[in-house]
Amino acid sequence: MSCSIVILAAGVGSRLGRPHPKPLTPLVGGETILGRALRLLTARFSRHSLHLVVGFKKEMVMEEAPEVGFIYNQYYGDTNTSKSLLKALTIVGPGGVLWLNGDVVFHEAVLDDLLPHIAMDRSFVCVNTAAVGDEEVKYTLDGEGYIDQLAKTVTDGALGEAVGINYISANDRPALARRLRECADQDYFERGIELAIAEDGVRIEAVDVSRHLVVEVDFAEDLARANESL
Repeated sequence: MSCSIVILAAGVGSRLGRPHPKPLTPLVGGETILGRALRLLTARFSRHSLHLVVGFKKEMVMEEAPEVGFIYNQYYGDTNTSKSLLKALTIVGPGGVLWLNGDVVFHEAVLDDLLPHIAMDRSFVCVNTAAVGDEEVKYTLDGEGYIDQLAKTVTDGALGEAVGINYISANDRPALARRLRECADQDYFERGIELAIAEDGVRIEAVDVSRHLVVEVDFAEDLARANESL
């Protein structure tokens, strides 16, 4: 399938309190978060399509995945995911881009649910409608059923959480890249998506993956929940 895969793995991830980059956190089966994600992704996509955005202790991350491409965000200490994603969008080859945060633990069936949407080259954000946590990125829909608001600050009418797995189509990619350039250094990439929706009329579907395991590991309790589910 012709698309690029990007894993955002540049951040320090200090909230989990580990000395190593968060994607290298071991899971109950012995694999790291990153190692598990790469195994599941390469079962469905070409290894040559995979790229990691690295920064904090980049050598450790690169040793974990020596056969994929690397994109270095040298400003990882001063920027957030909006700038890591922007760097990836300016470097990877043409076409749609599937990207995920480097701390996401997910069931392999999630990818199977996404393949038809990717094949149709339709932009989407994966969501969980079973929970609406205060610390999570939340979303609302417009009158036609597409993403409207997408931010941690959404309060009224939040329908669920974004889980950190997303796809931008080839047609929508230039608009997203343009809006990511406008984002502040500390903005999450979701701010770029919101701007592309509001300013460029980009339509982003909400793909519900609530029935599958998808956990963003920010805190120790998230890691425990992921391990219990594996």
